[in-house]
Amino acid sequence: MDMQYPQSRYREMCEQTQGGFSAWATLPCSHKRGNGMETILAPDCFQNPAWLKSQVFSILNFYYPRCMDDANEGYYNCFLDDGTICDPYNKHLVSTTRFIYDFSIGLILGRQPAWYKRGLERGIHYLQRYHLDPVNGGYYWMLRNRQVTDATKFAYGHAFVLLAAARAASAGFLQAERIVSYTYDVLEEHFWEPRYGLYRDQMSADWSKVSPYRGQNANMHLCEAMIAAYEATGESKYLARAHTLAQNVTVGLASQSDGWIWENFYPDWSIDWTYIERDPFLVQFRPTGFVPGHQIEWSKLLLILDRYAHESWMRERSDFLYRAGFSRGADEEYGGIFYLLSPQWDVIDPRKMHWVQAEAIGASALRAVRPGSECSWETYTVMFSYCWSHLIDTVYGGWYNILSREGVRLSDVKSPLTKTDYHPISNCYETLRALGVA
Repeated sequence: MDMQYPQSRYREMCEQTQGGFSAWATLPCSHKRGNGMETILAPDCFQNPAWLKSQVFSILNFYYPRCMDDANEGYYNCFLDDGTICDPYNKHLVSTTRFIYDFSIGLILGRQPAWYKRGLERGIHYLQRYHLDPVNGGYYWMLRNRQVTDATKFAYGHAFVLLAAARAASAGFLQAERIVSYTYDVLEEHFWEPRYGLYRDQMSADWSKVSPYRGQNANMHLCEAMIAAYEATGESKYLARAHTLAQNVTVGLASQSDGWIWENFYPDWSIDWTYIERDPFLVQFRPTGFVPGHQIEWSKLLLILDRYAHESWMRERSDFLYRAGFSRGADEEYGGIFYLLSPQWDVIDPRKMHWVQAEAIGASALRAVRPGSECSWETYTVMFSYCWSHLIDTVYGGWYNILSREGVRLSDVKSPLTKTDYHPISNCYETLRALGVA
């Protein structure tokens, strides 16, 4: 495909500025402006390791201790802007595992308060006692307090079990290595399709029924989880599987759609251009359209994989996907990145999802540390500035979830089921790793 990249604030910054953050090196990190004492950040704050860590800790401070359900174990999953619990009952596998991930990153970043450890251990206990299916194996999708309400087995959920366990192991919770090994085996036995080199998406509780739906989203997060499992254990099988997934999605599947990555597929992994998810909860995992945020997220994962397996196609595909996501997804009028594009790359959902903007931050940071790509710090700054102005709650902590195109919050539910601010935390963490300080 002959991709045309329109002129934009993102590209123009790279063309006009070669000095990265050097021009701002002497500015203070922040100052107050106006009667409301609005916090104004100097651009170099966004690249400051101490400031980045403070953002992670601020998010964790929003959730803890209010996320701890002492009555029914596990975590509360839903919070309003001020931290009020908005659903005291439902506990989702993705929420449980993402909270485990979040607390693990807090420990990895050098903080050792007892409550980080308590938060992590609470999640591991609930995961293994209540989400784990003791009869058929694998992990249940949804519970109400301690009772299973949806026993379906999803590859997406198991991806986050693997990721959470890997990060917990890296944080020093060595018992989690057993969960890493177990989850890999479950995925291998029930979800893996060796003919295609990809994971199927959904199965019944007893593994007897396989959904015809196939999706790239679960495979993307499984690639992420496999890299984390390799980092935690050093076992080469995880890195090999991450390599296989990355190549089969970003090269293989993308060859059907001019280099872009579509979301939904038939059982033979041919593109289903017309798939529409009818389940209002699952639609967040199975959107219909090109997702600029997923092009950018894959770009980031390919650069992480490139740390361990240096192959030219990884960098080439990373470059294409990053530029594609920004060229079609960047909102030149209001800032940020759109959510969904049609098969013809027209904007069909202009909302600004918090996770899309967070992934743009992480991907830009990983690009910026590559020789010759320093100008990506400028895009990184634009994206973090947008998030600071529109998404980051400087009063209560945490990130708002979804904005209108114009940047207006669409709900007072800051953190619905499955959010947990995993995306902001993970991309601050990956930025710190790119800077060599994590």
